[in-house]
Amino acid sequence: MGELPSATYCVTGANGYIGSWLVKSLLQRGYKVHATVRDSARSDSLQSLGKPHEPRLRIFQADLLDEGSFDEAIDGCDGVFHVAAMMRFSTTEDGEDYVRSNIIEPAVQGTLNLLRSCLRSKKTVRRLVFTSSISTLTSTDNEGKWRPLVDESSQTPLHLVWEKKASGWVYVLSKILTEEAAFRFARANGIDMISVISPTIAGPFLGSAVPSSIQVLLSPITGDLELFKILSAVNSRMGSVSLAHIEDICNAHIFLMQKSEARGNYLCSAQSCKLSKLVEILARVYPTTRILGRLLMEEKEIGPIPCEISSKKLKDLGFTFKFGVENIVRETVASCLSHGFLPLRPPST
Repeated sequence: MGELPSATYCVTGANGYIGSWLVKSLLQRGYKVHATVRDSARSDSLQSLGKPHEPRLRIFQADLLDEGSFDEAIDGCDGVFHVAAMMRFSTTEDGEDYVRSNIIEPAVQGTLNLLRSCLRSKKTVRRLVFTSSISTLTSTDNEGKWRPLVDESSQTPLHLVWEKKASGWVYVLSKILTEEAAFRFARANGIDMISVISPTIAGPFLGSAVPSSIQVLLSPITGDLELFKILSAVNSRMGSVSLAHIEDICNAHIFLMQKSEARGNYLCSAQSCKLSKLVEILARVYPTTRILGRLLMEEKEIGPIPCEISSKKLKDLGFTFKFGVENIVRETVASCLSHGFLPLRPPST
């Protein structure tokens, strides 16, 4: 596909963690960006981000559930980064009919609405890059046996998601079924689509709100038991916690948008480590005695050894990661200190 010197890209979900950094990364590279948000009144951080780059940033209000609302934003774009997603992790109404009709179907239709806008674009969109999640993958095979390696083919079987209803199961269903429907529609209508499977994302962030992925990552030192349960569930499912720096994730999105030979989906994990090791790194970077992991975890991690979470397909295409786990944690803590999410003096009780 190659890099276009005057390309225009649309970024959906531009107020989110990945979306806002992706807008920043594209602007810094000299591209024009059409950023979409659900509420334009809450786009102050994007407006500030665009000031040094005017008039290359345009902000559009659009809603995935509103057919045609992305038409104007996508019109004239060379590519679309579909980062926006409907974020529902669980529900008290867990009946299959309710979940399908009230959560899954709206999520699927929202993405199909976006793809229809791509078809209507006067300048044909050359590629769509879809942001997926490692929560759709599993370290066990269909027989429940531990995999030595997890890659793009290690998708969680849908029937197991319905049966186990593990932490975040509604989000997992939504992501799997939305991505499947998007690929079917793209193939049927000649849209070149790529999927980026993202792990836990951390590092610096824009705006005042702390991204949920960072809150989960830092839960052992913030003492948030509910978020720690999510982190522990991730570790139990994969044998480790997989991480990527926000800069690497955005670079991977842009890399795959412009790499003509890219096909299908790509797991984008910089590095992974067991939860016990992650807790050690957190305690070293932010030395506090209030560590949930030490109280709630006694090396009862599933699997004889952590499986390898492989980004070989992405690396074989020529992509390189800049950040490892320790650097990711250090930059995340530094950003949270500067935003006041963590106290400057770590609590000792």
